[in-house]
Amino acid sequence: MRKTCLDMVYELARSDDRIVFIGSDLGAGTLDEMRDVMPERFFMEGVTEANIIGMAAGLALEGFIPYVNTIATFLTRRCYEQVALDLCLHNLPVRLIANGGGLVYAPLGPTHLAIEDLAIMRALPNMSVVAPVDAEEMKRFMLQTVDAPGPIYIRLGKGGDPVVSSEEAGFEIGRAIEMRAGGRVALLATGAMTNRALKAAELLATRGLDAAVHHLHTVKPLDEAAVLGAAAGCDALVTIEEHTLVGGLGSAVADLVNDCLPGVATPVLRLGIPDRFPDKYGSQDDLLGYFGLQPQAIAASVEDFLIGLNYEQAV
Repeated sequence: MRKTCLDMVYELARSDDRIVFIGSDLGAGTLDEMRDVMPERFFMEGVTEANIIGMAAGLALEGFIPYVNTIATFLTRRCYEQVALDLCLHNLPVRLIANGGGLVYAPLGPTHLAIEDLAIMRALPNMSVVAPVDAEEMKRFMLQTVDAPGPIYIRLGKGGDPVVSSEEAGFEIGRAIEMRAGGRVALLATGAMTNRALKAAELLATRGLDAAVHHLHTVKPLDEAAVLGAAAGCDALVTIEEHTLVGGLGSAVADLVNDCLPGVATPVLRLGIPDRFPDKYGSQDDLLGYFGLQPQAIAASVEDFLIGLNYEQAV
């Protein structure tokens, strides 16, 4: 997914002179052609993230559209003040491409796990937050980033994820995509977790439970109509995210349901990472399993939740 995203930056730059790239730690061979063909629009600034954000803001004020790339934890934690004041306060069209969203860098431990990035970026006025599900959807999304207003935080997955998006479904920032129609329960997921939500829905179907799957690639601005429509048409909502349960997709959905459906008791189950620093090492899949975010565990959590609801309703 990262390669696709960065290749798209170069592709867009070839047809738009406003586009510039600023990186901090590109791997060998990445965007070499852009560096050689348009060196005046390719900047490699080293591990100086706060400086990079200020540089991007200055370029944006001069009419450029900067695409910044570095590791997600560095973009969000290390230079939060610069992102807030230099970019968001001035509503500048800077695109923040964040490597390693969620548990991608699991072997490196908690210093590199971007599990609160959605909450951090979602809290900033004017910031859009987008997490495509696969490389093909990334291509469709990147085409829209050129003229989109304000800053955008782009959360990248590990790469190599199965392609589950479709060209027919299209892509529009701020509009969710229904990936699977269903009845009793609606699974709302973002980023690579949408793939696992689809697999969980397949497992639930074998057990007689029809689950819809909605891909909320845009965490902010949230597609409120899609969420409220899903809530109105099912018994329960389940949010699934590779992120802490504090402040992410689940919080956004729960806030919306509470604010807009105060008289309707639509239960919301939030599946994600507990509010603590992970103390386990291993692969991304290992940690997803540990936190109950693989398809089998997701399906089991949904079943248990619905069983509990039936008990409470009966009482």
